[in-house]
Amino acid sequence: MNITQTIETVFKRFLPSPFTIAVLLTLLTIALGFIFSPGDADGKSFLQVLSFWENGIWNNALLVFAYQMMLILVLGHVLVLSKPMNQLILKLTQYANTMTKAIVLVSVSTMLVAFFNWGLGLIFGAILARKVGEQAAENQTPINYPLIGACGYVGLMVWHGGISGSAPIKVAETGHLNSLMSQIASEEVLGKLPNSINFNETVFSWWNLILIGVLLVLIPWVLVKVSKSTSMKVPSLEVYKFHTKENQKVEGAERLEISKIMAWVFGLIILGALLYQYWDAFMTLQITPNMLNFFMLGLAILMHGNFHNFLAALEEAIKDTSGILIQFPLYFGIMGIMKETGMVVMVSDFFVSIASATTLPVVTFFSAGLVNIFVPSGGGQWAIQGPIVIESALKLGVPLPKAIMALAYGDQITNMLQPFWALPLLGITKLKAKEILPYTLIMMLVGMVVFLLGLLIF
Repeated sequence: MNITQTIETVFKRFLPSPFTIAVLLTLLTIALGFIFSPGDADGKSFLQVLSFWENGIWNNALLVFAYQMMLILVLGHVLVLSKPMNQLILKLTQYANTMTKAIVLVSVSTMLVAFFNWGLGLIFGAILARKVGEQAAENQTPINYPLIGACGYVGLMVWHGGISGSAPIKVAETGHLNSLMSQIASEEVLGKLPNSINFNETVFSWWNLILIGVLLVLIPWVLVKVSKSTSMKVPSLEVYKFHTKENQKVEGAERLEISKIMAWVFGLIILGALLYQYWDAFMTLQITPNMLNFFMLGLAILMHGNFHNFLAALEEAIKDTSGILIQFPLYFGIMGIMKETGMVVMVSDFFVSIASATTLPVVTFFSAGLVNIFVPSGGGQWAIQGPIVIESALKLGVPLPKAIMALAYGDQITNMLQPFWALPLLGITKLKAKEILPYTLIMMLVGMVVFLLGLLIF
């Protein structure tokens, strides 16, 4: 366990806040853009580089992308705060009456939920782990509560290969790849880009589903083995409950906010419009951020039962988006510099020089894992690294779906090392990062083996 304490100490001492990291990366990119950009004096002008940066920050297409990603997190969080989800969690908790059952239940259900939506999976896993701890406290049953908390975080190790994964969900949008590469690639390369890459080639491909299935079995099996050699004790926890405003006295027009009829009518209208607008796309597995968010919006309103409770959950959930809200534009500014100065092509040429068609997915996996430590946002990472991966894959003849999923696997695996996204879970479970890190590191090693073998075999 000393190694995990060392890692936590290093993070605290040398790793600044995600916003500070984004600023430092921005300054570094501005300097590199000025030094290494090819062309005449104007192309290397410091003010010109700043212009590229400003244009990238306010790129309309990327700003839409940022808002889509924030909604995926917020609406997933809102869903898990609804009464039906709370009742489901309480029913599941009843089956976690032994340490082994608790590990299997929390880890498997968290991965399955996170495969659908990463925001939903993050909060679902946190609350489920907390409820298992509360049940053990009530029944005076000794458990390894930090290990259970780590099980509630494992969904962040599979999310990017799931339905809400930033890379696969964006490439499923018609024209996204062309828009992403339009200022970088030549006309010849652009002509090779598909209009979209649907989920049947990425998330729902047989090889990705096999890897997810292997993790669903292997992760709980390994953690059960680990738990046999750990100490257990009865946790001390109070009952966690999300408080809605349903008991607040309302008058006049405010009654509309607690009207079940209004919520059900509006929720069903949303789902009806969803079916009408996206049925053909859904049948061809062309699942896009707009489709997913539209579905979760309608479902969240229905599950909360009225606008009052929905807005209370929204207020609770939106707190976690503040950092993402301001960081996305900074990453888009970095992307603007890399595009306009030709740095993306330079980096992709480097990857091509050291990799082959066989090794590029592996190189992409490790580089994505490294970048994720400094850029803990799948959406921000896709904006920065996506063009490099696409350019390199096209030059080496690597199938684009495989290259995209290699980036997704690498991005998600080091979430088990980088505790940024664990903050909501730590707040709910009342655990500390150093308590869950020993077990998340074990899960990371297991996941690395599975994903690397998958990239090499499939």
